[in-house]
Amino acid sequence: MPPPPATHLIGLVSDTHGLVRPELHAALEGVELILHAGDVGGDDVLDELATIAPVQAVFGNTDAPGRPRLAQYIVRTVGGVRIHVSHGHELGSPTPARLLAAYPADVLVFGHTHRPLIARADGRLVVNPGAAGPRRFDILPSIALLSIEDESADARIVTLG
Repeated sequence: MPPPPATHLIGLVSDTHGLVRPELHAALEGVELILHAGDVGGDDVLDELATIAPVQAVFGNTDAPGRPRLAQYIVRTVGGVRIHVSHGHELGSPTPARLLAAYPADVLVFGHTHRPLIARADGRLVVNPGAAGPRRFDILPSIALLSIEDESADARIVTLG
């Protein structure tokens, strides 16, 4: 009998703007990786997130340019699923349609709008985890959890506080 498929759990975070809420630790418990979709704030945010799991992050429109710990974008394959992470501001006003047209990955992760979103189109997944930092625009802070099993991805939004 073949072994059961491996399940991967990835934390998706965006728009912390320098704030790591205490409840973020519990929300990300058990993740093997954290992908941050930009507007990080200082490196102290990345340092604190790294106490939970390894972190990879992209820069957002409010992050200072040239920071070595922030990439323009991330492309990574986990469990046979190709993931693309960018802030979204590079597309102007990011929408699922614009992301799907611009990037060929199976899962597209973005931030910028502060609005949590999960959309599916043509077997692909688009996720905005929302803003995990200071509350803005009358939207509750949130993250997303991306689960990958048997080369298939699903996501759910987790509200903070």
